[in-house]
This record gives sequence, structure tokens and C-alpha cells, in this order.
Amino acid sequence: MAKRGKKYLEALKLVDRTKHYEVNEAIELVLKTAVKNFDETIEVAVRLGVDPRHADQQVRGTVVLPHGTGKSVRVLVFAKGDKVAEAEEAGADIVGSEDLVAKVQAGFLDFDVAVATPDMMGQVGKLGRILGPKGLMPNPKAGTVTFDVGKAVKEIKAGKIEFRVDKTRIVHAPIGKKSFGTEKLTENFRAFMDAVIKARPAAAKGQYLRSVVISSSMGPGIKINPQKVME
Repeated sequence: MAKRGKKYLEALKLVDRTKHYEVNEAIELVLKTAVKNFDETIEVAVRLGVDPRHADQQVRGTVVLPHGTGKSVRVLVFAKGDKVAEAEEAGADIVGSEDLVAKVQAGFLDFDVAVATPDMMGQVGKLGRILGPKGLMPNPKAGTVTFDVGKAVKEIKAGKIEFRVDKTRIVHAPIGKKSFGTEKLTENFRAFMDAVIKARPAAAKGQYLRSVVISSSMGPGIKINPQKVME
């Protein structure tokens, strides 16, 4: 077991590990336990009552957090023609067509999100082995394969995040920074949880939200009452 630092152990004393907190109470507590000397990211992990081995029980979606994530996101766009100018005007950091595909094939990966127009996917598809494992491959379900590149770039820059259940039945995502404060983090948390609840597959049976845990990037997990979240 990894040895915990003094600050972590002090923060842990503030948390009742047997208790399921109310949302506001948990967010106030997570800010008290974010004791590192940098602006820690606040994260949420949700264990779902689904079996991700089955195609009809996949949980995936996107949500634009009202106050963003607090992270500066570098957006790359594969486009050509008038879509290049549209992407640039929307704030894309890197825009190109076949030349950009070749650049990524050569090892360029200095970006956080990739967007592509549908007419570029024939070329971008060649990058599947490079971008896929890193979660950077444009995907229609995530809204990153679209002719409306201006809207896509603006939403990503504004705080749009993608979530997807993993093999352990958990969905996790950042909902902001410690510096956001209770009110903004609460609004981001509710927006994220609303999106996860709306993404419930019809094939899922029984209790959908099995556990909800919030934490800072270097702090202890704080349990939130999943029934209260559903309400």
C-alpha cells in the first residue's frame, strides 16, 4: 500500500468514511480536503448498475459544464475548404487537412481534443491506431465528427466534456477546480450527473447509481448519497 503524506492523513480525518453526504455538504468538504499548494482538480466517480460487456448497456455522452473545467483545452480540427476558416474563427488551435493527418502520423500529439468534418474521415480513419488508444479519435457520438465545426470548437472551449463507462462500471470526470468555490462546483456537478442519468440505457435493471464519490486530485474520496442525486 502506498504511503500517504501528512497533509493527506490530516485531510482524511475530516471525512467520515461510513457516511453518505448531501451534495452541498460533500462539495464543501472536498474543498476543505484539497490542501495541496496548487489549484487541484475536483473529480467525480460514479459506479453504475450496468454491465458494460453488453452493447445495450453502454453509457456514453457529453455535457457542457456551466462553468467549464478550468483547464485550457487545445483543439485540433481536421477540415478543408471554408471549414478551415470557420474552425479558426471559433478558436481552434490547430487546423489542417491531409497535411495535418500526415503530421499526426509522424507523431504530433500536442492537443487535447480532435474534431473532424465527415469528408475528412476517410483520411483521419488512418489514425485510429494512434488516436484511439489515447481517446483522441473523432467520434460522431461525441459530437466531434461534424460539419458544424464552429459550434463544436466553441462548446469544447466552453467546457464540454465526454464521459464513458469503463470496464469496472465506473464513469469519471473532472467538474472544475478548487478555486471555483462551492456554488460553481455544485452547478457543474448537477449538470454532469443529469447527463449521466439521462444516458441510462433501457436495458439497465435495478439501481442505476450504485455509488457517487467526489474528491480533489490529491485528496480522499467523499461519498455522496446516490438516492439524493437521483431525486
